[in-house]
Amino acid sequence: MNYRMTSFILGRMLGVEALVMVIPAIVSAIYGEETMRAFLITSAVLMVLFLIFGRKKPENAMIYAKEGFVIVALAWILWSVFGALPFYISGTIPKYIDALFETVSGFTTTGSTILTDIASLPMGMNFWRCLTHWIGGMGVLVFVLVLTSLDDKNTMHLMRAEVPGPEADKLVPKVRGTAKILYGMYLALTLIEVGFLLAGGMNLYDSVIHAFSTAGTGGFNNRNNSVAFYDSAYIDGVITVFMILFGINFNLYFFILLKDWKSILKNEELWAYLGIVGVSIAIITGNILKIYGTVAHAFRYASFQVGSIITTTGFATADYDQWPELSKSILLALMFVGACAGSTGGGIKVSRLLIIVKSIRREVRKMLHPNAVTIIKVNGKKIGQDTMKNVNLYLTCYIIIMIVSILLVSIDNFDFATTFSGVLTTMSNVGPGISKVGPVMNFHPFSALSKLVFCFDMLIGRLEIFPYLLLLSPELWRRRF
Repeated sequence: MNYRMTSFILGRMLGVEALVMVIPAIVSAIYGEETMRAFLITSAVLMVLFLIFGRKKPENAMIYAKEGFVIVALAWILWSVFGALPFYISGTIPKYIDALFETVSGFTTTGSTILTDIASLPMGMNFWRCLTHWIGGMGVLVFVLVLTSLDDKNTMHLMRAEVPGPEADKLVPKVRGTAKILYGMYLALTLIEVGFLLAGGMNLYDSVIHAFSTAGTGGFNNRNNSVAFYDSAYIDGVITVFMILFGINFNLYFFILLKDWKSILKNEELWAYLGIVGVSIAIITGNILKIYGTVAHAFRYASFQVGSIITTTGFATADYDQWPELSKSILLALMFVGACAGSTGGGIKVSRLLIIVKSIRREVRKMLHPNAVTIIKVNGKKIGQDTMKNVNLYLTCYIIIMIVSILLVSIDNFDFATTFSGVLTTMSNVGPGISKVGPVMNFHPFSALSKLVFCFDMLIGRLEIFPYLLLLSPELWRRRF
């Protein structure tokens, strides 16, 4: 374990966060808010830590898979721990556990909140909440790789530990080059959405923070009743389309730049994702038709909520907790599914479900034809045994952690729907659940223990479990590698 290089990279990351803190400080200054001081104080603390740990690069700069997982796991914790300080220092969120919950929810792009009156939050603080979505959407490490010179030949381990999905691929040979391409496409789509929202009558501030939250598939905004505040079919439509776009694997956007249409059209995950979205919208539209009266209105609300849930964004234009049980059940199932691998969305990922379905089909064929040789392929690529093992282990760990989390949160004695959906929505990084954590409710009533459990669930959901399993392994800290 290369402790010095680990400390160096973490120090550099805290230095980047110190610079990022200046942005909401400027927003606070523009609106004449005293909360600017909270950002500057936090930035100063982070800069001191950068000067201590992140200035001098150690001679032995090699890192391997174990360091990559540890750095990613600790980086997300540290960014959240320090990112919560402006809320706490300013008194905007008086309890630090609540501030930590809000910040973890932001960086992991979950969108769950403890705030009961979001509209009263200072402009700078709300900007910071939504900016954490935008940074966390593509990944804290990817963001830092773009802004710093950490492009060593071994930093692919950082990308593999952070990029969601069963496998992580480089778009170009250099890791930093890959990070720049990803963020270039990410920024371009964000700016395009800002333009569309401005055209729909949103002011610049609202357009930017909604674009941040859509891009990161997070769900924070500055309205107590979310996107429903605007009551605009145009705005609903724009956000619906961009939520679905940000739920697609960003590698496909790179193929568009290369004009490699063949790879896009043959992408099984893309068609499965769009198929799930389309079928879900169709069923829910029919199921809620009596509530909204016309097909157009039912389609508008069904498509928005399906897009919001499957991409794990968490925006709301309707209280779907009042919808029929079939519609609620479909939305709960979509929380499990999530978006595509390599997107900003959470959940189990469509690619994993494809692998599982094909694996089941292979086993059935083996029963019928014991001597047949069957190979699992996704997008024309053979799925190796290591990937299959990874998928099975991930699902096993996912279920075990969910059961343990439900048991811990149940100590608060809420009804099962609240407890179960609270754990599911935080592990899948969705945001709202059903019942007392539904789209018009929040997580404020839970105890400090439950909020810490939810924080852990949000982190392991975003980083897909394995970095934190390694971090919690006693063997990692007992032995010197």
